[in-house]
Amino acid sequence: MITAIRRLQFCSGHRVMNHESKCATLHGHNYVMFIYAKSPELDSIGRVIDFSVLKEKAGKWIDENWDHNTIIYDMDIEVISALSSLPRKKEPFIFNLNPTAENMAEYFLKVICPQIFKEDEITVYKIELWETENCKVEVTLN
Repeated sequence: MITAIRRLQFCSGHRVMNHESKCATLHGHNYVMFIYAKSPELDSIGRVIDFSVLKEKAGKWIDENWDHNTIIYDMDIEVISALSSLPRKKEPFIFNLNPTAENMAEYFLKVICPQIFKEDEITVYKIELWETENCKVEVTLN
């Protein structure tokens, strides 16, 4: 198997509801995401997919939804209410899960990638999401 891997970076704020430590406070990260793609065959010039297509499609979704934004659990009424009074360029990303790195990576892999790459003959089968230089999660399709 040949894999094409694209690295993307974005900055987001979040709060992990019911966290036992400091992550229960609204804070932010400089995330790094690696997108792993495979295809049954290489294209006519010998690629899984052009790296720029991975960047264009995945990066566009991230830029529009997560980058320089706040990712808030839809049950976190307190933070949603507080953010509603602040000036902003885009609405907070209201997430149906607690915005842990694990939940974000799994959502991106299983919900977003099938939508944004549905016309490409690839499968995004793994997401690696670095929350800090020292902490990352990996989610892989079975």
